[in-house]
Amino acid sequence: MLERLKNSLFSAPVYKRGDYNYFIHPITDGVPEIRPELIREVVGHIVRIADLDVDKIVTVEAMGIPIGIALSIITDIPLLIIRKRKYDLPGEIEVSQVTGYSRSQLFLNGIKRGDKVIVVDDVVSTGGTLLATLESLEFAGAIVKDVVVVIRRGDGADRLKAKGHNIKTMVEVEVNEQRVTQVIECHQPAQRVLIG
Repeated sequence: MLERLKNSLFSAPVYKRGDYNYFIHPITDGVPEIRPELIREVVGHIVRIADLDVDKIVTVEAMGIPIGIALSIITDIPLLIIRKRKYDLPGEIEVSQVTGYSRSQLFLNGIKRGDKVIVVDDVVSTGGTLLATLESLEFAGAIVKDVVVVIRRGDGADRLKAKGHNIKTMVEVEVNEQRVTQVIECHQPAQRVLIG
């Protein structure tokens, strides 16, 4: 399973950003190009592993958007995008985002108390963006039914789990200065057993 995703990660270029070995990939960066068959594979896997008994899909600008749109199209569940721009709409919630290499503000609109949501995103590394997202959704009164992230790198998912957040990741990667060295599939769909 997830063969396209795994193969594409092994061929991803890597560059240094300070002390960080940063891999460049269509799912995490939108370059060189986002292939439809890759998005289909990723979203098909999300459909198999996620709790989609929700009112809304929530993702964060920018690279969660292709995943969120495709998931919304095939499930008919509305999509909310946490944006980097302030709109000053009634009920807008400002989210402070701190990652391993940046600090910024994000803005959440369109969540009502009691909304059941799934959060989808491209990558979790430090967990800073996802933690801010989950805390803002809880503050707004949303019920987070599931969180699915395509790529896990670093200890961010473990840090989120230690804070009580259950995160499903699809693959975990290891990266050195030259390349992605390891890709491990993390979350398999539940096996259905027929008894007859």
